[in-house]
Amino acid sequence: MDLIKKVEKIRQFNQYYANVLGKIDQEIYNKPYPLTEARIIAELHYNSGYTAKEVTEALGIDRGYLSRILQRFEEEQIITKKQSLKDKRQFALYLTATGEKAFQKMEVDANRELTKTLQHLSEDKIADLVSSMETIESVYTNTANEKPTVTIRTFQSGDVGYVAQLHGEFYGEHHGFFQIFEYYVMKGLTEFVYDSSGGELWIAEVNGERAGSIAILQDDKNTVQLRWFILDDRYQGHGVGTKLLETALNYSKEHNYEYIYLWTISILNAARHLYAKYGFTMTEEKENIEWCGKRLIEERWDLQFHGKDK
Repeated sequence: MDLIKKVEKIRQFNQYYANVLGKIDQEIYNKPYPLTEARIIAELHYNSGYTAKEVTEALGIDRGYLSRILQRFEEEQIITKKQSLKDKRQFALYLTATGEKAFQKMEVDANRELTKTLQHLSEDKIADLVSSMETIESVYTNTANEKPTVTIRTFQSGDVGYVAQLHGEFYGEHHGFFQIFEYYVMKGLTEFVYDSSGGELWIAEVNGERAGSIAILQDDKNTVQLRWFILDDRYQGHGVGTKLLETALNYSKEHNYEYIYLWTISILNAARHLYAKYGFTMTEEKENIEWCGKRLIEERWDLQFHGKDK
């Protein structure tokens, strides 16, 4: 088998197993913590006293993203901090009794749900599966801790459907949004494809796999709207969101726009924190019950670029 066929076979397996992993992640780890948060809790269980730097190195999570999670964990009394004996500039992290209880529940739930996914296999097949996984793990042991390659590119054929699908899946799974929301996203995307003058749509890739999107749409000669900013859950914590946002902001500045605004919802705390970090301020609120049947608060956030006069 020549190299090209081997590469194609690896990609074929990767696409198949990514779907398997996605299903396992959704059924096991998002109850009640998303995968990245569950990994952090597990890391602190097995490596009690790790510093934030050590957690970052172990899990490959963006430092800023980790910091926001740890701050919330501390507020919710899931973790506690003590000054590190090895480096007084650092804090050692420990799970509290609440944190340990959360870990134990995740372990029980994970074992139960994963057992369900294996129940159709014989013991010999399960042994083959575990052996194959151990082989893959051993092959990649030397490169497992390498940072993933994150690239941002403009959209290509097929990407618009991906962006709509990612929105539908993410908001459906995490927030119970109806299918009407995916229609709303797709409607805007098709209008953008028909006339994208003054704007652009970007796709983030992590190690060659699509991981998220962001777009700029022109309102008028001075104003643009930021839209369709979303990340695949599997790639949280690698700085992908920051790179996407900076790409959109830099584009807007380079094209001499004076104002940029966006609409989000109040429950998206991580996104709101990122907008505030880059200078956006909330300027408007309105209710929405169309997307999921319960009361949501939509928020408008605005930014005037530095050096521009009103």
